[in-house]
Amino acid sequence: MNINSLDLLYEDEHLLVINKPAGMRTIPDGYQPNLPNLHHILMDRYGRLWVVHRLDRETSGVLLFARDAETHRWLNQQFQNREVNKEYHLLAIGKAITTSIEIDYPLRVNGDRAHRTIIDMKAGKPALTLIRLIQSFKNDILLIEARPKTGYTHQIRAHLSAAGYWLLNDALYYPWDHPPGDDKARPRLTEHYREICRTLPIQRIALHCRAIQFFHPGLKRSCEFAAPYPDDFKSTIGQLTDEGGF
Repeated sequence: MNINSLDLLYEDEHLLVINKPAGMRTIPDGYQPNLPNLHHILMDRYGRLWVVHRLDRETSGVLLFARDAETHRWLNQQFQNREVNKEYHLLAIGKAITTSIEIDYPLRVNGDRAHRTIIDMKAGKPALTLIRLIQSFKNDILLIEARPKTGYTHQIRAHLSAAGYWLLNDALYYPWDHPPGDDKARPRLTEHYREICRTLPIQRIALHCRAIQFFHPGLKRSCEFAAPYPDDFKSTIGQLTDEGGF
């Protein structure tokens, strides 16, 4: 991928806002640093850039890069103070949602041999994710909005699985049949779920950072940027709607 094929949502002398494509790394891979990543691709055109936050390789959507150290410091402080509002859209399988749900299981990052973020009722750190239903489809597939109020690695994925939802194509986090901490709790992923996913256009984790809102330190005002769905996400919603959305 080259710079000309990237979806640049906004740029000024202080920052860049990118609609990150799925499959692209935000920063160099720790084991294979020569693999393509947005940080290096963008620096080829813009010079030195500072990484403000990250999205997983398979996740698409809004991503910020600072163009100077002062902007980086201001934005980092907003993230640390939880003053940045992020909105994700995702496709998941699970029980219907009738009202907004607060998922507040405490999280411990890199908590097992698979390097997952796990629910840890004793040693985990406080975490909160708000979810609400956008649209329902057949086979218990849901289009969901998620707003993480804390910013831990894999927070949305870990919280969804703990609440009994399976993010489509997520091979790392599975839904639980009982709440975490329950002695009967076991992860479950049926072949029925897998078969449904094979019929859909999206063949990666169905997670998209739809929008981000923060205080722009250069413009001295609040800004919000939104990223349109990538083709695989949009096509999947279209197919599901044609098959019977409600």
